Amino acid sequence: MNKIIIREKNKNFVFMQLLKKMGLVMFSAFLMNGAFAQEMTVEVGGAPMYPSKNIVENAINSKDHTTLVAAVKAAGLVETLESAGPFTVFAPTNEAFDKLPGGTVETLVKPENKTKLTGILTYHVVAGRLDSKALADLIQQGNGTAQLTTVEGGKLWVMMKGKNIVMKDENGGMATVTIKDVYQSNGVIHVIDTVLMPK
Repeated sequence: MNKIIIREKNKNFVFMQLLKKMGLVMFSAFLMNGAFAQEMTVEVGGAPMYPSKNIVENAINSKDHTTLVAAVKAAGLVETLESAGPFTVFAPTNEAFDKLPGGTVETLVKPENKTKLTGILTYHVVAGRLDSKALADLIQQGNGTAQLTTVEGGKLWVMMKGKNIVMKDENGGMATVTIKDVYQSNGVIHVIDTVLMPK
């Protein structure tokens, strides 16, 4: 009788040890999956963009977007772009701002031009999370061109040129998306090579 009890206890012990090992394996797999998901970043301006961070938290780390970040700060839009959103931001690089006539950026960031600067920056923002797939769907629905309404209130037109997403502003200016689908906790960023201008 005692031998039977001991055997049962041994079986229970082995079973419990097995459960613990399985639990550890599952826990480790969970951690690895979590780490893998966290590392699914896109590099912009030499820095990883983390989906768990908001638009501003990521943008300040991109060395290609120092002008944009300075402009966002000058316009007082940091708090807005840190909010829940979601927002789709078409983010011009430093080189995009360099294409503007000399002195344009320096003039725009002056306090007396805050309203104009805010208008230009919010013209690059659309409410909602429009990744490249959503944009492609809208382009298809629009028979080749999708019209977007910006936070500024103006219109942007999006279309495909080969495999690239291109944009047209209200003045006929064109920009190309150079890095798409940079996911944020409060939206998505598409990097563009030209500053878009409202009328």
